[in-house]
Amino acid sequence: MKHFAVTLLVIAAVATITGAVSYRAGTNHAVQVALDQRDAMEWLRVDFALNDAQFAAIKTLHDDYSVVCEEHCRLIQQAGRTLRELKAAKAEPTAVAAAQGRFEELRLVCETAITTHVRRCAAEMSPEAGRRYLAMVLPKIKDFDHQAPPDLHLQHRH
Repeated sequence: MKHFAVTLLVIAAVATITGAVSYRAGTNHAVQVALDQRDAMEWLRVDFALNDAQFAAIKTLHDDYSVVCEEHCRLIQQAGRTLRELKAAKAEPTAVAAAQGRFEELRLVCETAITTHVRRCAAEMSPEAGRRYLAMVLPKIKDFDHQAPPDLHLQHRH
């Protein structure tokens, strides 16, 4: 019985060490640090292995686009408030339909613009990194909540 307990402890220790080593080997420490610090630009730099020129170009694209995105979010939020107010006031169906149309139109403008922005960012990366970036980001565009522009420190879910 004593050897059985020792054997179990040795197996558990080996399994723990193997798991820790496997986890550490499979995790990019720099990516994890960027995620822990909620720094989207640093995550982008390390996860997609951007060189200094690529990083600078993408940072400029992000900085320039954030102003556009902020305006899109503001207009979408305003259109959403108008739509909710009309529905709450039981406004004429044509007025509600017009407000709904405006809301959807603004969402489409935003989604088209951000898709273009994301593709421009991907074009600055290596072809492989660009494909991986697009595969990761493009499917999420339809899920944006338009409550805030992209936050480079990952403070808001956009």
